[in-house]
Amino acid sequence: MSSDRPSAEPAATGLRPFEAGERALLFDSKGRRYLVLLEKGGDFHTHAGSVPHDSVLGQPEGSIVRSTLGARYIAVRPTLAEIVLKMPRGAQVIYPKDLGQILVMADISPGARVLEAGLGSGALSMALLRAGADVVGYELREDFAKRATANVAAFLGEAALQRYRVELRDVYEGIGEKGLDRVLLDLPEPWRAVKHAAVSMRPGGIIVSYLPTVGQVMTLREALADAGFGMAETVEVLLRPWHVEGQSVRPEHRMVGHTGFLTAARLMALAP
Repeated sequence: MSSDRPSAEPAATGLRPFEAGERALLFDSKGRRYLVLLEKGGDFHTHAGSVPHDSVLGQPEGSIVRSTLGARYIAVRPTLAEIVLKMPRGAQVIYPKDLGQILVMADISPGARVLEAGLGSGALSMALLRAGADVVGYELREDFAKRATANVAAFLGEAALQRYRVELRDVYEGIGEKGLDRVLLDLPEPWRAVKHAAVSMRPGGIIVSYLPTVGQVMTLREALADAGFGMAETVEVLLRPWHVEGQSVRPEHRMVGHTGFLTAARLMALAP
């Protein structure tokens, strides 16, 4: 029996079928990936014809669907990394390679009380919330705040917003929260927020900052030491994919190199 046919059987027990309002990732025989927001009666159009959304709705993940011109696609649910790279955005997102490192450096765990300043399009917010954190977001631009909230709801569902509060607020002017476990800063001058973080965090809490240049890192590290933070470290993450095809094994010609420096430190003493 050919495995090339469109999947028309009912979803197997334990497999959640695709529903209207969620995103599906369609990939073709050449490895191209397309992120599609499913709607009843909708269509996804490419040069290879259109794919009716109804052919995906109600089917389990891994189903095969075909376009009107016979092109073959496999439908799966997108990962967080795929959502981040393809979701609607108004600001540059933090790359998946850095998101993972931030979660580890900040030691994010369920129930952690996190302040995130500089929401952008919500990539880091989604990673934090899916890791179980309770997040308060400070953002100066209303359009960014709305976009981040919409992206969070689209990927994690409306229920995630119960653990996500966004305020139009300048973190450089102060932090209204107390007893925070973590403070994450994606800002051009994070050193201006360090003194506020020191009085808003619990001792032992972790601050993490994302910065593009080493000059900014130097200024930040000085401010952290002055504010009572210690155990500081700065890293960058370089991602080099490999080509593996039969006996042809080599590094890919292109890699995801420098995107930013990640600096983490722990609050060793309460600020005076």
